Order: sequence, then structure tokens, then C-alpha cells
Amino acid sequence: MRNKTLFLLLSLFLFSNTVLLAQKKLKTENVILITLDGFRWRELFNGADADLISEKDFVSDEKALKSKFWDDDALVRRKKLLPFIWTTMATEGQIYGNRQHNNKVNVDNKHRFSYPGYNEILTGFADDRRVDSNDKKDNPNKTILEFINQQKGFRKKVAAFGSWDVFPYILNVKRSGLPVNAGFDTASGPHLSQREKFLNRLQAEVPSPWSSVRLDAFTHHYALEYLKKASPRVLYMAYGETDDFAHNGNYEAYLKSAHQTDAFMKDLWTWLQRTPKYRNKTTLIITTDHGRGNTRKSWQEHGSNVGEADETWFMALGPDTEALGEVKQPAQYYTKQLAQTITTLLGLSYTSDHPAGEPVKTVINQ
Repeated sequence: MRNKTLFLLLSLFLFSNTVLLAQKKLKTENVILITLDGFRWRELFNGADADLISEKDFVSDEKALKSKFWDDDALVRRKKLLPFIWTTMATEGQIYGNRQHNNKVNVDNKHRFSYPGYNEILTGFADDRRVDSNDKKDNPNKTILEFINQQKGFRKKVAAFGSWDVFPYILNVKRSGLPVNAGFDTASGPHLSQREKFLNRLQAEVPSPWSSVRLDAFTHHYALEYLKKASPRVLYMAYGETDDFAHNGNYEAYLKSAHQTDAFMKDLWTWLQRTPKYRNKTTLIITTDHGRGNTRKSWQEHGSNVGEADETWFMALGPDTEALGEVKQPAQYYTKQLAQTITTLLGLSYTSDHPAGEPVKTVINQ
């Protein structure tokens, strides 16, 4: 009885703090959530891995790859790999998770693979018992996308685009009714743009290396076209290539994919800042669903038995986020905190059947 009372008091305290934050007038009117599946914090903060970039089993053209991404200085390497992140995000936003400074971000779920990771990001809590596989099963939990879509001013203004074909289940489209374009879905509807028609044809003509994941270029451009046409207030973009190339043991493609995704994000942010509806009214939240191993043998994998598979990162950029750059203060954060961070930025008090991680308060400039 005592434990139950303490739990209720703690929940009330956290909820009250979240309400106070949400009630304060913020400038953010729109949020774009972006995930890079299984992208390691090591490459984010150090650039190309010295051991893997020279490993013939994982790289077909070492000379060309080093010419593009290598430098002895890790700070130069990371900027070569991810120029948008280490210019715009690093000067105008906040970046968390460099464990070399004891700034830690972890997933809370014990499984350390994709579906549980996305559930945690999108609901604010780990559900180890009910979300324990990557199977195409409808998520029993309501995500913040579903929650936001039910709020006044946001109805039919929330959408998701993903490269992995499991996202319709993660977001439970049968229950939520959210527009979700994922896997090998094409653009549909009565008024397709010429670009959407072209993407529909091209996706059918360009083979993907995988049966359940399309190439990220299609996800990006479908999402950008939707953004231009429908003007959503909340958009989720889930890139998938980095994880799949890593599983394939193709470090060369893993790096090139991360570099291209960085260019996609620059393309997106440039468009947002040129568009009156979004300029200075939009926050980007970028993260990953899980980490992966750090050795030659384990970097391809993740899961409950893989060291570092629970180690992640996140970053934020927007009108309510102070320009702190790379956050180097020792601290512990969790992926589950992003759900409440997003809803708080939008002025909403998120409620769910389970206690969600509290917002990352340093992201929200009060």
C-alpha cells in the first residue's frame, strides 16, 4: 500500500511539472521527428571508425572511402561524415550522447532492437512484456502521434513516413487512423503531384537490397512531397538504411548512407526555414532506436546480449531550444524522455496508461 501511494504521488508530481511546462507559451507550432535506425554514437561523435574503415571484410574500396571520410582528427572526421549535424545542429541546437564526456543516453527497454526501441521513443515508456519482437503485430500502446492527432488543432495534421514495413503496426494504423507511408507503399490519393507519380514509378523500378525495407531516398522524398501538400504539424520520418547495411556487414554503405541522410536533413531544414508556415516555428528532434556493438565482431549486431546496444543519442533544433551545441556535461538521459519532450514543446500535456519519461528540460528554453 505504501509503495502504491508513493508511486501515485510521484506520478502526480511529474504530471504537474509537465502541465506547468506545457502551459508556458512556446514558439514551437510544428515538430519533425527523425530516426536513423541503429546508427551508433561512435560514428556520430567520432566519424568513421579507424578499425572498420580499413577492414577488407566490410569495405570494398578503402582508398576511396578514406578519401571521402577519413582524417586523423576525430572532430574533422565527424564533420566530413555529417556536415549538417556538425555545422547547423552543433551551432544552433543541442546534441546529447557523447559518452566520452560521460554524457549518456540509453534505451530503457531490455530488448535493444527496433520495435521495442520505436515503441519507447513514441510512447515514452518501455513495454518489455508486450513489445518483445519485430513481428508485424499491432502495438497495444497508444503512441504520441496517435495522442497528438486526437488533440484540438492537430486532427489530421499528423503523419509518418518510414523505410521499414513494420511501421504501420508500430503506429497501429487500424486503431489510430494515422496516414503512414512505409515499406514499399506508394503515394496515393486523387491529386498526386508529378513528383509523386514519378516516385511511384521509380520505386517499382529500383530494386531494394532488402525485402522489408525500401531505400531511404524514397522515404525522404515521399515525406517532403507530403509536407509541401498537406502541411502537417507533426511529421515522423524514419530512415532505415544504416541498420540494414550494418547487418549486411557493409561498413562502406553504412557510412555513405549516414552521410546521405545528413544531406536529406539539410534539405529538409532548408525547406522548412524558407517556408513561412514552418520558419522559426518548427523543432527537429533526431534520434535512433538502439545502439550496436563496438567490436569487429559485434558492430553488425544489437540485442539484449550485445554490449553498447542500449547506448543511443538524440539532438534537437528549434525556436525553443537554446543553442548549447554538443552537450558535454556528465548526465544520464533516456530515449523514453523524448515523447514528453515533443508533446511539451507543442503545448500538450501527454497522458498514457503508463508513466512516461519526463521531458528533457534543457531542450525547452523556459
